[in-house]
Amino acid sequence: MYLSARHSEIVQLAKDNGRVLVDDLATHFGVTPQTIRKDLNDLCDQRLLSRIHGGALFPSGIENMEYEARRKIASDEKEAIGKAAARLIPDNASLFINIGTTTEAVSKALLDHVGLMVITNNINVANRMRVYPGIEVVIAGGVVRGSDGGVVGEAAVDFIKQFKVDYAVIGASAIDHDGALLDFDFREVKVAQAIIANARHVILVSDATKFERTAPVRIGHLSQVDTFITDHCDIATVRRICQDSEVQLIETSR
Repeated sequence: MYLSARHSEIVQLAKDNGRVLVDDLATHFGVTPQTIRKDLNDLCDQRLLSRIHGGALFPSGIENMEYEARRKIASDEKEAIGKAAARLIPDNASLFINIGTTTEAVSKALLDHVGLMVITNNINVANRMRVYPGIEVVIAGGVVRGSDGGVVGEAAVDFIKQFKVDYAVIGASAIDHDGALLDFDFREVKVAQAIIANARHVILVSDATKFERTAPVRIGHLSQVDTFITDHCDIATVRRICQDSEVQLIETSR
């Protein structure tokens, strides 16, 4: 497959940063936005990128992007989502925190809480929170996924089922417009399903780019959560599901 120098650089920028935006690329290369849109369309036709409004993501298909690249996507939005979720969780609560870059943002925002009992299958969350004396951290056992430090598998599922907690903080790799919550690894999905089933109040945290992605494995449905926190939701069907299912929708940018 032949790629021009500009196309190759666009793919590399998308790989390094998780996504690229039309206006940023037009400025970077000194060309018109129309030229960049054509470049992105060509690269998406070759399945090297996945088109989103105003830009493109890396990669497309069923493979998830590298964890560090995912951290860079919508980082400011994730920080705001994390703070909004932390405001819902009182001191002296018990909670699950699942795998994900947005759930990690919640864990960061919770560091000023006291009396928390945090059960997690996310090594990054455990490592961040363990040094705070007001927080007790319990970590699930199982297979540690090298790509992101997530603990997955049947042992993790069995561990989670031992608890019944006040809150669960979960993420998703993609949210379909019909409300389906989706992910890439069926082992992670089983853990997420156990977390949902064993929490009194489920908080879904996800930035708006997840509406533009897809993934092959179903976690569950938006109607199963109690609160959905995102930066903004412009998907009419998703808003309708929240309304009909009495899911509290919190949009941090509005």
